[in-house]
Amino acid sequence: MSTQVSAEQYASWPEERCAGVEIVDGVAVDRPSASKRHNRLARILANALDAAAGPDWNADTDFDVRLQDVPLTNRRPDVTVYRAETIDLTPTRPDHVLLVVEVVSPGSETTDRVVKVNQYAKAGIPFYWRVEQAVTGVPVIYTYVLDPATRAYRDGEMFTGAINAAAPFSVTVDLGTV
Repeated sequence: MSTQVSAEQYASWPEERCAGVEIVDGVAVDRPSASKRHNRLARILANALDAAAGPDWNADTDFDVRLQDVPLTNRRPDVTVYRAETIDLTPTRPDHVLLVVEVVSPGSETTDRVVKVNQYAKAGIPFYWRVEQAVTGVPVIYTYVLDPATRAYRDGEMFTGAINAAAPFSVTVDLGTV
C-alpha cells in the first residue's frame, strides 16, 4: 500500500532522498539508476543547450519540476531548460520551463513515451524532446511542440545524431560519439 506524500513532507526530505524518486499523484516512485551512457548523453545535451540559450535561459540536469501541488506531482527530467531569473526559486514550476528532455532507458520506455509526455503537456511546458538510444550508438531525438489550445503535443522534427532547434534559440550537437 502506498502512502500519500504532501508538498510539505517532500520539502522536508534531504536532497539525497529526493534525487532517487519522482512523486506521481502524491505517491513516491523510485527512479532506477541511469547508466553512464544515459547520464553522459543528458549532460552533453544540457551543456549544449545551456551554451546556446543565452543569458535568459539555463539548462541543467537532475532537479525537480513541480507539475502540480495536489496531488503532488514532481518529475525529474533528464534535462530542463528554464528561465535564468528563476534559478533560486524552489520548486521549479512549469511556467519557468521552456523545454524538458527525457533520455529513454530500458525500463522507462512507457513512462517517457506516454505518461510524462501527457503530464508535461497538461502542465503547459512548451517543448518536449525524447531521446532514444539507438543500437547504432547514434541517438535519435524526437521533438514535440505544445498546442496550447488542446494542451497536447504535436510532432516536431526528428533528428539523428544532431540537434537543430529553431526557436527560441539554436543549438547544434553532434551526438554521434556518445
